[in-house]
Amino acid sequence: MTDANTLDGWEIVIGLEVHAELLTHTKLFSASLNQFGGEPNTNIDPVTLGLPGSLPVLNKHAVELAMRAGLALNCTVQRSVFSRKNYFYPDMPKGYQISQFDLPINVDGWLELPNGKRCGIERAHLEEDTGKSSHMGAGGTRIHDAEYSLVDFNRAGVPLLEVVGRPDLFSADEAKAYIAELRSILIAVGASDGKMEEGSMRVDCNVSVRRPGEPLGTRCEIKNVNSLRSVGRAIEYEARRQADMILAGEVVRQETRHWNDDTGRTQTLRSKEEATDYRYFPEPDLVVLDPGEEWIEAVRAALPTLPRERRANLAAATGVSVASAGIVVERGLDDLVLAAIAAGADPQRAATHAEHNLADKGAGDLNPAMFARLTRMEVDGAITATQAKAVLAEMLSNPSDADPQEIATRLGFEAMQSSEIEHLVDTLIAAHPADWEKFCNGENKVAGFFVGQAMKATGGKADGKALTALLNQRRGQ
Repeated sequence: MTDANTLDGWEIVIGLEVHAELLTHTKLFSASLNQFGGEPNTNIDPVTLGLPGSLPVLNKHAVELAMRAGLALNCTVQRSVFSRKNYFYPDMPKGYQISQFDLPINVDGWLELPNGKRCGIERAHLEEDTGKSSHMGAGGTRIHDAEYSLVDFNRAGVPLLEVVGRPDLFSADEAKAYIAELRSILIAVGASDGKMEEGSMRVDCNVSVRRPGEPLGTRCEIKNVNSLRSVGRAIEYEARRQADMILAGEVVRQETRHWNDDTGRTQTLRSKEEATDYRYFPEPDLVVLDPGEEWIEAVRAALPTLPRERRANLAAATGVSVASAGIVVERGLDDLVLAAIAAGADPQRAATHAEHNLADKGAGDLNPAMFARLTRMEVDGAITATQAKAVLAEMLSNPSDADPQEIATRLGFEAMQSSEIEHLVDTLIAAHPADWEKFCNGENKVAGFFVGQAMKATGGKADGKALTALLNQRRGQ
């Protein structure tokens, strides 16, 4: 983790801008498909290419998805205006981008991290995506080294929601937690699929360093980072770079930088002044976007339970930690666990299985009543924890009606009688007197040796908890 201690007293200040592609069927202003992975330059039309005489028509579904996301992020949804953001880049066929400038659709919200910290959201506005340039040739994939470039306009015009966070993050770990939480919210409300590996979410990291209590330092923006791991590495490297520059008497310039995942370094793309003149002006071919209170409230009423509430509900119902509940919620298995509990499952065993043993796709199709029966068999001692895991694996292959009792019988899993366990423990103590002496002298880790030997001797049928309790009983505890 990068924090003030690992930077010798420097405080890192981070603000994130996250671009999320919205899950619409068509693009923001045209009827071309919003689809990943098509043949280059096939999902295009005159509007996408900015041909003379073509006019944009706003996608209503994109507006609703933006409203869903804004409300889930505790933003105020307001009257907004689309503007032309003028700048030239080869993958922008019109020579400008339609975005929202001084009047965005969502403003002044917040996001709560799993640890309870609230991070401010300045705005979450709608805009169209650009195309994609591919730099080719023996020189490499960066524009300065390429022999030539190709442009694919399939992505041009895809609806984006740009979520601009306030500089409320102070470590790489907090930044990663923020992105993970934002991603889970966008997926929960159906606004985006959150697939960073496909470019559905791209992160710009604004990073600066300062001594605690001092004004904000000069920030550098790291563009288009596309994985949580890369976000963490990029922030840590950039913070260290800036701190080293200041200590060496150099001046940190405000600039845009590129993260190179192979070298683990950021490098200059272009200098960036405080105010860039994009010559914004209202888009003359689009009217003001004013959703109205009735539509806003209808969208709010249709929002699902959000990840933060789901984690809290599951933790309260099962007694597991919020972190463990978060893993279950992220897998979409909290409804299964709660339904199983309602059917009589042991709460903690159900949550533990969902966290550790149900990572497979299709786990959510398990029959809650059968899942509940499995946990009761385990708690009642009919099968061991190891056997329960094996039975659960079999249940996953036929989740609709798999009966754990029938599976356990077929696999030959039968609970050992207490007399059998006692005889086994006595046999092991007699066979390993030196290890038993160590255990009696307080070396508790030796219990693991005896439990392992018992599991080996019984083919995993022995109950580990019962064995440990009996070992402690034998040494007089």
